[in-house]
Amino acid sequence: MSFAWFGKYDEAIEKLKESAMPEDWNLRSRPTQSNPVLKNYIYRTFSKLYEEEKICLLPDCAAFNTGLVTSLQEEIFAFFQRNRKEDSTIPWFFIGWKKSSDKELMKFSALPERANFFDNPAELIFDTRLELRPNVSHIIEDSINRFPDTFQRMDRYMLSTILNGTIKDAVDRVKRNYKTAIPQYYEGKIQLLLPICLQSKAKADLALVIEKENNTYRANTCLTLDMAINNARLIAKPDDEWIRN
Repeated sequence: MSFAWFGKYDEAIEKLKESAMPEDWNLRSRPTQSNPVLKNYIYRTFSKLYEEEKICLLPDCAAFNTGLVTSLQEEIFAFFQRNRKEDSTIPWFFIGWKKSSDKELMKFSALPERANFFDNPAELIFDTRLELRPNVSHIIEDSINRFPDTFQRMDRYMLSTILNGTIKDAVDRVKRNYKTAIPQYYEGKIQLLLPICLQSKAKADLALVIEKENNTYRANTCLTLDMAINNARLIAKPDDEWIRN
């Protein structure tokens, strides 16, 4: 069952973008005018809040915390009223995005909490003391269609050699700047993303997904940068060092 009727959803998302601190909500390789990253962010944030039972419900209204703030650092909430249509199976009707100071939210004795995507902040930082063990052959087999065209046609041994070198470069890079490793939330887990620069060391082509296991990091796949941006934005606005350059 759907939670709420949004009416003109694209317009609602555009209003949220205008209310929140300025941010690039577009994809990198397939830019559109419909704020695709923001749409993905709201959908997945709502899903996590629903799972955590953090959507505040009153008899006549409901609200949830978007996790976004205005330029003055006021939290932004989605606000709904009860859907009065007798034949509707959708219980709520979207009214608008409300700041924490707006009078409509005075109905709630406590404002809705933000979604919690991690419990241990240490998970968000790449531990340079640990070994990274990439399964290069599996990365290539699993993700070859995400590589630039030239590399998709390349001899697999040559590609694996290049990929091993770029992974080493990425680890060296994160040792110089811890912000290079960008956390992402995927299927209930925190993972880290490292830049894979195949064509130029100044520009990433892919994001290597790494996950901690038994005091080592393993890597079995990589993502397009658009996929990485969608996953990473759930945690925080990613540092633009490589994921959007």
